[in-house]
Amino acid sequence: MNLFGNKDLARLFIIFSSLTIVILVSWNVFLFFDRIKKDERQKMKVWAEAQKSLNTANDNQDLDLELFVMSHDINIPMINTDADGNILRHHNIKKSISEDSIELYNELNTLKNTNKPIEVNMGEGNKQFIYYGNSDILEKIKYYPAILLLIFFLFLSLIYVFFKTSKTSEKNKLWAGMAKETAHQIGTPLSSLVGWIEILKSDPNVQNSYVEEMEKDINRLHKITDRFSKIGSEVEYENLDIIKETQLTVDYIMKRHSKLITFDVNLDQSEEAIVSLNDVLYSWTLENLIKNAVDAMRGKGKITIESKVTQQWVSIYISDEGKGIESNKFKQVFEAGYTSKKRGWGLGLSLAKRIIEDYHHGKIRVKHSEINKGTCFEIRLKRVS
Repeated sequence: MNLFGNKDLARLFIIFSSLTIVILVSWNVFLFFDRIKKDERQKMKVWAEAQKSLNTANDNQDLDLELFVMSHDINIPMINTDADGNILRHHNIKKSISEDSIELYNELNTLKNTNKPIEVNMGEGNKQFIYYGNSDILEKIKYYPAILLLIFFLFLSLIYVFFKTSKTSEKNKLWAGMAKETAHQIGTPLSSLVGWIEILKSDPNVQNSYVEEMEKDINRLHKITDRFSKIGSEVEYENLDIIKETQLTVDYIMKRHSKLITFDVNLDQSEEAIVSLNDVLYSWTLENLIKNAVDAMRGKGKITIESKVTQQWVSIYISDEGKGIESNKFKQVFEAGYTSKKRGWGLGLSLAKRIIEDYHHGKIRVKHSEINKGTCFEIRLKRVS
């Protein structure tokens, strides 16, 4: 069966994948924004305490630390008022605004709506308030999710036009083109995000730990778009040891699964098993099979991964202790849209079959399965002589 012969299925898959990437990026930007916002509020509290110490200090008190804090430019616009709302001083306000009292009070109202003010108790019932805004970095970052959504909706428009004018005989080519376009379109904002990260790295007000966590997520998204580009363009192959590649992928997956899932890995590494392989697509196939195994066991059980090397072939076996598959559905599970889950897309095994059989000229099949006992999948690839 043609994996993406159904244009509605292909369209839904691409839209879902694109939306997933946009949501992931937007969510991480939101978390990053929230972290910086909390960090800036903490800086403002320190600044307020320093101001309080300066105003209430006696003649013999050491104020070196307070003076350092007050003189340090934290690049955040702020206005200091008394309890009656009269402006006492301001900092990091544009000159054109600060020189006009009406504009200055308008700016004060804007800051009141931006962040919760910081109350400073000056003693003897005297209170002051510090109203502050967002730094330049926060102002730039907060618009990024909107830009991503705009790109996404523009991309949806491209999908609609593309599929509207397609013909039945070109369905398979349409999938390849859209997958490649997905990788390209998503790659553009990802590249921009990398640029923003470099800017944040150079900012001394941003903690490195925040940037490092954001960088890990961006690298993961790069890997996802790379997979799409491999589907949508000519695949490159290398002569690789499939046993080692399998071990690398399994090691990666094991670290990211619940401790309720145990892995029994028995790969024969006594000799090299060289095959013509695209490591990115092969890794994707293994991830799909292992994810299906986890779902079949409902998140608890043992997954066994084994290998068998003969003179001409290499077989990789992925077994689980899940609910099993009926024998009359051994082939049907690889058809696009087939799923036993209420909210499943039915694309994982279809992609696995396409990658192994169409791109690597191998075989993938259900080797054996028993209801309520488990299933074993086999990947079979030819060795390079």
